[in-house]
Amino acid sequence: MSLAVLASHLASADVDQTRWKLVWEFLEEFRWEPADTRVTLLLDEPEQTGDERWDALLAALAEHLLAQADVAPPQWAEARVLRRPWFPAELAVHRADALAWAPAALRKHGVYLSVHDLAAA
Repeated sequence: MSLAVLASHLASADVDQTRWKLVWEFLEEFRWEPADTRVTLLLDEPEQTGDERWDALLAALAEHLLAQADVAPPQWAEARVLRRPWFPAELAVHRADALAWAPAALRKHGVYLSVHDLAAA
């Protein structure tokens, strides 16, 4: 699944719980892709989801995953930055963890999600 396909699924999902399941599914599938095809899954600009938080998350994921491959972020990701930080975790302890452990690319886009949460997906 590409990031663009993920965006279309996120746009059609009706609750955040379903959206998170889609994100975790994307991350799991991404890990199993051959290294030489992973980058191509992240470069095409995804359509807007209708929620700026999820749009920023897509940009942050693209930037984070491309950085792991030592590839510059795509131009489209630059504009998808939240004005107000988003902490998806509901529990204060998880928010503190996200504040301490959110990858730089996610923080840059205003999304505070722990690297541990990304790895556990």
